[in-house]
Amino acid sequence: MSTKPGMDSALRDKIIAQPDVILEDRDLMRALIAANERMMGANIVDLRGIAMERLEARLDRLEDTHRSVIAAAYDNLAGTNQVHRAILRMLDPMEFEVFLRDLGGPVAEILRVDSIRLVLESVQNDQDPVVQRLGDVLRVAQPGFVADYLSAGRDAPQRQVTLRQMQEGSPAIYGDKAGWIRSEACLKLDFGAGRLPGMLVMGSEDPHQFNPSQGTDLLAFFAGVFERSMRRWLS
Repeated sequence: MSTKPGMDSALRDKIIAQPDVILEDRDLMRALIAANERMMGANIVDLRGIAMERLEARLDRLEDTHRSVIAAAYDNLAGTNQVHRAILRMLDPMEFEVFLRDLGGPVAEILRVDSIRLVLESVQNDQDPVVQRLGDVLRVAQPGFVADYLSAGRDAPQRQVTLRQMQEGSPAIYGDKAGWIRSEACLKLDFGAGRLPGMLVMGSEDPHQFNPSQGTDLLAFFAGVFERSMRRWLS
């Protein structure tokens, strides 16, 4: 004797013709496995079902990792393009003052930071007319200022790029914007033998834009291009 199927014949025929439709649907497979376990009863352990659950959990973790890797690769590519655009814009000016003004304007906008300051150590005072005109982007400090600022009072080796978060920025660097700064990237600059060091500081109102756990390769590259450009201007 044959029994009548418990489902619509058209649906049954479609499933028989295309079983992959069910096999590829995770929710349907869960429902079928749960129904099978209920039919087996509570006293029987389905090892195959347990193995499938573990494989499914492992697949979920792999998919999460896959998405994270893709997102990180995309962010890295976007950051690389951003730094390249900023460098090209930085190399456009033919005059030193325009070079510095662009640093605090278009270059800062491309890098999406709220403030960029160039700190130059000098034994002279900051009353020079050029310094006065470029006060929005240029700071002149006494010798030793860069090392003290980067170390923040701690006895630690100095790196070319220092990323950190803060309650507020330094007025000596950011002026009136200091109260809004929540994170910064400090790029130590070497202008060559016989010259005092400098520092390029990027400040952001976003406390998460710069933090010590981030990579610094792109910023180190930017610093290398910037200090080489400065050497030509200073010469």
